[in-house]
Amino acid sequence: MSSVPNGTGNNVASSPLKATPTMSFLPNVASSSLKTTTPIMSSQLSNGGNNVASGAIGNGSSTSESELLSFQRFFEHWIVEQNKYLQDLISASKHHEQAANASTMAAESKDRADRDEVRITDKPHFRPLIDQVIQHYEQYYQAKSRCAKHDAIGVLKAPWTSALENAFMWIGGWRPSMAFHLLYSKSGQQTEEKLASFFQGTSSRGDLGDLSPSQLSKVDELQRRTIREEREITEKMAKHQETVADSAMVELSHAVTELIRSEGEGQSSGGIEKERVESVLALKEEGLEKILLRADDLRLRTLKEILAVFTPIQAVHFLTAAAELHLRLHDWGMKKDVTAGH
Repeated sequence: MSSVPNGTGNNVASSPLKATPTMSFLPNVASSSLKTTTPIMSSQLSNGGNNVASGAIGNGSSTSESELLSFQRFFEHWIVEQNKYLQDLISASKHHEQAANASTMAAESKDRADRDEVRITDKPHFRPLIDQVIQHYEQYYQAKSRCAKHDAIGVLKAPWTSALENAFMWIGGWRPSMAFHLLYSKSGQQTEEKLASFFQGTSSRGDLGDLSPSQLSKVDELQRRTIREEREITEKMAKHQETVADSAMVELSHAVTELIRSEGEGQSSGGIEKERVESVLALKEEGLEKILLRADDLRLRTLKEILAVFTPIQAVHFLTAAAELHLRLHDWGMKKDVTAGH
């Protein structure tokens, strides 16, 4: 994957493990969780991310079950890291808001020294934080891809998620077009807050309520492209699902049914039919893996491309909203599962 603009003026490298600057120079933003590979993640992402938790995704000797368990452990650590990044994003946006308010007050002051001081402190650096959050998503999709090569069906089932999350999934994850609904919802909320701030005399925060006509045009174009590709993948999945009833499957299901009846009558079947079943089902799973990987690729590209439209502070607000939605939906779903006894 080539470098992709992240909307902050920098390109995001294709490798999620490329080191980025620390955040020690960002006021009011904790730096403890802003290492490219944090203590929790480093044990799972050693050797280029091949080792995940106590298992190794990509190890040919591992069973499908162990691969899923390994990825589940990885996911549990990953979501803890996501919550840490969320706190950092919130801290960054709050610092920006405080600096903007201070700038407004200084602008109204006749004291030149106050204005000069604000000019120095009202420009927090968001780029390393944004890069690291994107890399965190890349790490997730790389680990998921390795697991899917061993058990695409298990990844599609996603046992590490709740029944609530599964009900809203599209091919093993979030629907890419949902990113635009998230944007419009958050932009609408912040536009209302902007109007309230205007009447209170506070300055604009430069958030998603301040999208320019040019930005909205780019978002609209990206949304159209994303929906087209999303539909193509959906149609491809539908066609692949229809192959469950193709001639090979119908003939094989009949042959195995007859074989079971013959065994009931005391005739030996040998292992021939078992090999045929495994061979046919392997082709079905291979097709599912390809579709899943294409869906995940669209998910990650959509995230990067929509961030490329934003200013740095707008990217912080979008990533915050995305993390909040994911984490809360996951929490609510897990609680419902416990209540329902799933």
